Parts: sequence; C-alpha cells; structure tokens
Amino acid sequence: MITKDFIRQNEAIRTYIRKADQSMAALGYTEHSFAHVTKVAQFAEDLLLELGYPQRTAELAWIAGYIHDIGNIVNRIDHAQSGAIMAFRILDKLGCDPEELSTIISAIGNHDEGTAFPVNEVAAALILGDKTDVRRSRVRNQDPSTFDIHDRVNYAVESSQVSLSPDKKSVMLELGIDTSISPVMDYFEIFLQRMVLCRKAAEKLNLQFHLLINGQAVL
Repeated sequence: MITKDFIRQNEAIRTYIRKADQSMAALGYTEHSFAHVTKVAQFAEDLLLELGYPQRTAELAWIAGYIHDIGNIVNRIDHAQSGAIMAFRILDKLGCDPEELSTIISAIGNHDEGTAFPVNEVAAALILGDKTDVRRSRVRNQDPSTFDIHDRVNYAVESSQVSLSPDKKSVMLELGIDTSISPVMDYFEIFLQRMVLCRKAAEKLNLQFHLLINGQAVL
C-alpha cells in the first residue's frame, strides 16, 4: 500500500515538486512549492476525516493534494492533465493499486478551474484545499510597484481561514483583505471562477460553500 509518508519521503516526487515550482517562479506565478502542496494535502485529508469518510479515502486525498501540481514542470497550460499523467506513471511504477490510482489521477486531472469538475470525493476535497489557499506568503515579488493583479490580491490578504462548520453542513472561507492594497472587486476578477468551483466541490460532499470577506458574506 502506498502511504502518504512514503510519498512525502520519495526523492523523485520531491524533485518534481521543487522543479515545478521553479518553473512557476520563472513565469512569475505565486508559490506552488512544499508550503502550498502540504497545506492542500493536509486540508483535503482533514476535511474528509471530519466528514466521516474512511481513513484510506482521506489518505488518498492527501496523496493527490501533495502531488497535484507536478504538471507545472511541463507547462502551466493543462498542468492538471500533465500532472495526472505524470502521477499515473510514478504511482503505477511504485505498484499502486489500480482502483486507488484511478481515484488519485482523476482528482489531479480535475483540479484546475479551466477544466475541473469534482468527479469524486477526493477531487472535491482537493479542489477546496487548492482554491482556498490565498495568502500573502505565496507572493514571491517583494516590489509592490511591480505587482500584477495576482500578486496584489494575494498580498492584500492579511488573514485566511477555511473551516468546516460545527454542524458539518458547510465549509467557509474567511478572508481579511487590506482594501488599500487591493479592492475586493479585484479578488472576484481573478477568483470568481475558483469560488464557483469550490461551491460545486462542496456540493459533491453535501456541503454548502460560503465566502466571507472582511466579515461580510459575499457568496
């Protein structure tokens, strides 16, 4: 059985994550390295566990979350599909069970908002973990005068928290945004499609998705 500890310690996988992030850095994108993929993986696993899914299903969500962005090493365009193919080759070679492998690559191949759909519970958890990771520390550019809209919006986020409601009926993303850096409208300009995808992912898990910005419900 392929475990998350095995995946975490695999040097080839770590190399692909690191090199994929280097490609993203060269293109001027925000951080997509170990901080991001670990955060996504842990959220996806924790969410499914809190919702009562089997521990193994939650572990598959962790694995999918940890390797979901390796396709960026090929190209940012269609990186979800490239990543799914890479993940298939890696995990198949490691002897991953075909049933579990199918779940993992389906989730990876369906996480980018341009082509994504929550085809299974693992995919839904991955989407929610990935698309809610908005934070200042992901911005690489240290010169505000040269920020593009993605840098500006991420840098404006002073606080970010995503959580499951106590009654386990909804998942909520709460953001604190410094509107002197970026107006709330800029957030929607680049993230609306992602938030709509989060709503679909939540529905797959029989949840509602809510977005609060500076204490105000906006979705």
